[in-house]
Amino acid sequence: MGAAANPRWKRRPEGSTWGDFGPDDELGRLNLVTPAKVMQGIAEVRTGRTFCLSLPLDYPGGAILSPRRHPPELMPTMRGNKPNMNYPLRCDDPTLTDIVCDDRVLLTLQYSTQWDSLAHVGQMFDADGDGKPEDVYYNGFRAEQDIIGPTLYRDGEEIPSNQQTGARRLGVENMAVTCVQGRAVMIDLEANFGRTGKLIGYDDLMRVIEKDKVVVEEGDFVCLRTGFAQMLLEMNRQPDAKKLFSSTTSLDGRDPKLLQWITDSGLVALLADNYGVESVPARPCMDDVCASLPLHAHCLFKLGVYLGEMWYLTELADYLRAEGRNRFLLTAPPLRLPGAVGSPATPVATV
Repeated sequence: MGAAANPRWKRRPEGSTWGDFGPDDELGRLNLVTPAKVMQGIAEVRTGRTFCLSLPLDYPGGAILSPRRHPPELMPTMRGNKPNMNYPLRCDDPTLTDIVCDDRVLLTLQYSTQWDSLAHVGQMFDADGDGKPEDVYYNGFRAEQDIIGPTLYRDGEEIPSNQQTGARRLGVENMAVTCVQGRAVMIDLEANFGRTGKLIGYDDLMRVIEKDKVVVEEGDFVCLRTGFAQMLLEMNRQPDAKKLFSSTTSLDGRDPKLLQWITDSGLVALLADNYGVESVPARPCMDDVCASLPLHAHCLFKLGVYLGEMWYLTELADYLRAEGRNRFLLTAPPLRLPGAVGSPATPVATV
C-alpha cells in the first residue's frame, strides 16, 4: 500500500505505515482485523472454554513499579452527605424496601492489565520537512493540536494550556468501537527460557517459534507469556521490582532484526504479561539521540501496532501447551473512554 497524501506531514518515518490506511487513519493495524480474521479466530474455538486474561486491577500493588501509577481507589457515591452503600431507601421513604449500593473509582488507566493506545507514545520527528523536528504521534497527529495536555512544553518552557486535556485523535475509544476481536497466537517464553531474565532478540524468538510450531500471520494478535504476571500474583500486592525484572524475559527493543520481524509479520498487537513488553529500561543507545523505549516507538509511533502490558496469561498458556495448541479467539476491547491514551482491559480468550 502506498502512503496517501496527508495534510499533516510531508515526510513519514522510514518503514512506517503512515498513510497506508488513509490520511486520517486512527486505527493503524487494527484495520487488518477484517471479518475474515474474526472468522479465523472463531474457527480456533473447539471447546467453548474461556480464560480471563486480566489481573485483578489492584495489582501489582503500591506504586513500586511506577511512581506515576497508583492503585484504584474505590468509594461509594453520595446521597447528599450520606454514603450510597447499603443505603436503605426507607431513610427517604418508609414505604420502600430497597437497599442500594452504588460506587465510583479513581483509576490510573495503565496501572494493571492494560492497553497502550496509539496516543500513548510519540516521537520528535521532522514530519513537515522543514529541518526542525516536531512532537508527533502515529500518522502525523500533533502534540498540542491533537493530543493535548494541561502544560505546553516548548523549548524548555512550561506554559499552562487553556484547552481541554485529552487525545482528540488516536484516543482509546477508537480501539473500543472496533471491538478488538480476532485470532491470537501464544508464544510461550517462560516455557522455553524459564525465569532467567533473558533479553529476547530475534534469533531467540525465532527458535521458540520454530520449536513450538507457532505461525504468525497478518492480522494476528501475538501474546508473550514470560511469567511476570504470575510472579505479581505470588507477591500478593507487595511487588519486588528487582526480582521481577531480573527473573522474567522481555523483548530487546534495540534489536533491528526483531523490529523488522514485527514490521514484516503484519501482527496487530504485542500482548505480554510483563511490565512493558520490551525490556525497561532498554539496552543503552549507541546513537547520539534515540527513543528510550525503542519497541514502543517502532510499534505505536511508526506502525500503528498496539501494545498490551501485564496481561494474565498463565492458565491459558498452560492449557494451550498441554493441548499442543497455540491459537485461540481473543476478545479484548478497552474502555470506550473518549480522550484516554490507555485503558484497563479484561481480555477473554476462548478455546
